[in-house]
This record gives sequence, C-alpha cells and structure tokens, in this order.
Amino acid sequence: MRNLRGTQTAAILAALTAVAVLPTSAQAYDPGLPGLTATAETPALYGDDAGGNADADDPAIWRNAADPDASLVIATAKEGGLRVYDLAGREVQSIPAPPAPTPDDKPGRFNNVDLISGFPLPTGRADVAVVTDRGRDHLRIYRITPGAAQPLTDITDPNAPLVFSRTPDEVNDQATPYGLATWADKATGRSYAVVSQRSRTRLALLELRTTAAGAVTYRQVRTYDLPASFTLPNGTSWTPCADPGDLPQVEGMVVDPVNKVLYAGQEDVGIWRLPADLGGRPKLIDKVREYGVPATYDEATEECVAGADPGYGGTHLSADVEGLTLLDEGSGDGYLLASSQGDDTFAAYDREVSDDNEYESGFRVAAGTVDGSEECDGAAVLNVPLGSRYPNGLLVVQDGHNTPDETDADGEVRDNTNFKFVDLGKVTGALEEED
Repeated sequence: MRNLRGTQTAAILAALTAVAVLPTSAQAYDPGLPGLTATAETPALYGDDAGGNADADDPAIWRNAADPDASLVIATAKEGGLRVYDLAGREVQSIPAPPAPTPDDKPGRFNNVDLISGFPLPTGRADVAVVTDRGRDHLRIYRITPGAAQPLTDITDPNAPLVFSRTPDEVNDQATPYGLATWADKATGRSYAVVSQRSRTRLALLELRTTAAGAVTYRQVRTYDLPASFTLPNGTSWTPCADPGDLPQVEGMVVDPVNKVLYAGQEDVGIWRLPADLGGRPKLIDKVREYGVPATYDEATEECVAGADPGYGGTHLSADVEGLTLLDEGSGDGYLLASSQGDDTFAAYDREVSDDNEYESGFRVAAGTVDGSEECDGAAVLNVPLGSRYPNGLLVVQDGHNTPDETDADGEVRDNTNFKFVDLGKVTGALEEED
C-alpha cells in the first residue's frame, strides 16, 4: 500500500537528524546509503480506465532450470491481473483478473504473488504461481510451463472456498486476501500459503491441495491475529492511525524455509518474526520510525495528523514497511530485505535467527539508465545464475512512481508504475562493503 499519511510522516521527518536530506519524493533517507542502478525495467502500467486500472504491485522470479536465459518475472497488476515478463523486461503474457460477477460486485484484484517449486499434480510435479485475489477473496493458482508462448495456465479449483469472507456482501467489503508467502514443509511434503487480511491484523495458514480433477484448492489450517495496539515504554497505549474501522494490516511477507519462520511487515508498525505454521508467538524485530507517534484521523482531509514524536520508533524503516524478500546465500546465511516505502530505501537484516536478525545495512535503487524506485510496494530476489543477463542473480523491485510521466488528451498526468531489474551482484557487493 502506498503511504498516504503524508502529514504523519512529515512530523516524523522533522525529528530526524540534521544530516538527513530530502530526495525528490520529499522523504528523508540516510545519505550514506549506496544508490544502485537498475539494468532494465518493464513497460509502464497505468491505473486509469484507459490503462485497465493496472497498477504494478508485487513480483516473483521464476528460474527456468533447463534454460536460465528464459527465466521469467511474474508480477501482479491489481485490477490489471497478472503480467509475465522476460529478463529483458518485455511482456510475455497478460492475464486479466476475473470480472465482477454482477455490476454491484467487486472485480478481481491481484495483490501479491509467490511461487512453489515441484508442486504435485496428477500429471507430475510442476512449478506454480500462487496469487491473492483481493477483489474476489480467493487464491488463484497458475501452472508454469517452461518454454510455452503462454507460460501460465490457471489451475484453480472453481469450487475453491473464500479465504476470509462468509457471504458475497463480506467479499465486497474487501477485508480479503492481501499479502502472501508460500512455503513447502520438506518433512511432510505439504505446501502452504500464509495470507494476510486487508485492513485487519489477521494471518491465515492455508494448505494447498490437488483435487481428483487435477485442479488446486486450499483449506484453512489456522489463523493468528497480530496486535492492533501497543503498550509504549511510558505505559500508554498506542494504536497506529488509519482510516475509520481499519486496523494495522500486513502486506509484505516471506518465509525462511530453513528456519521455518515467517517475516511479516505490519505496515505502520514494523517487522514481525514468528513460526511459519503460525503456531507460536511473534517477536517484533524492528520498528518503523513512526512507531508510537500519536495521530488523529482528519475526516476533511482523509489524512492522519500526527502529534509529537515520543522517540520510541526505529531508525531504519519509514512507514510503510513493504516488500519483504529473502536473499539466500546458502547454509542458513543471507539477508532479509525490506522496502522502507516512506523514504525510498531498502533495509537488510541478518537472516540468522541466532543473531536476532540484526540490521546490517541498506541501499537505494537510484536513477541511472532507467529511473530508480520510489514508494516501492513489492520486491523479489533470487540468488542463482539467470543466464547471460544476470549471472549473479536478480533483484526485482516495484516502482510506485515511474517516470517519465505521460499526459492524456486533456493534458492530465497519468501516474504510472512498473518494475525495475537490478543485477544482484550490485546488491551483494554493496551489502558486503557496508558490513
């Protein structure tokens, strides 16, 4: 979700150190963080009627083991459905989101995507893409066929249940699937998706299953509700400011399969670590700078007006915290990467739980041959060779303010979004230099 609480963020930025500078997004970041440039970008997506209400959100990287140069990036475009890109950023396939069942219903809206390798199907094991359909309260599952002109095929069971809703009216209220992280339990061979609920703090563990007809469905195993309010060191209670009726939601999530832990980014709070099966208590490993700041919702401006900063927040993340992804360096080593959406940076944490996921360093995706990434919503990293273009691996990040802008026939600016491709060698080099 883009950070729309500008007045709240502005109050926090005023309290930052004097060395902070303001980039073009008018957000503050540490000027010492390295700026990494992207190698390629995808075509612009436009969130207006002419653009099919397409809005870049969350990417996943699929490696073609037989031909790494033919690997793909699979990404959500909200009401625009799914987009599939090659490693040059060219569109390979576009899959529309499901239409609204009736004029009074919400259409499909694809929010997040993740992958499962070797999922068992009647025809054999296959890689699949799992998508949260926020509009219709479902998961959608797509089989990936290597080398095909249209590599994604929908294999969702048409009778798959609603994820969070009980009635069509509840679906239209849109307290529906939002963030997503998939994982496979090697001990049992079972595959799971952890799904967050929009405008709520709830997480749901869903087991993916194959039907006799060869489609894929799911069943709920359990749910877990993260806190909605917090006791501050001064003994007072704090609840993040939000639209009336909304609770502090989670979107960015990733599972570390080695440690069987889930990292969940509660957008206005920070990053939680908890068991991937949702069977234990969570720990808040880092907080956003805005943590603990009192704020009041102003109905006239539809924004949160912030009070004085009591100084209980973190120092590495500016709300919203988004785009969690795992940079796996093998043998349990690596980094948890998080998009600090409020200041257009990325924070890197030690993957090792024994080191309490301590903060290591950070970076920005800055303008170069193509423009940089601002207001990043989603990110994905894959630390394996991807052919001649990315022999060091790849980081893909969403750009919430792609430039240059385009104007319509009336001279109005059409805001657009897309995805940037960054050579992972640049990322690992920067992180190792900062360590």
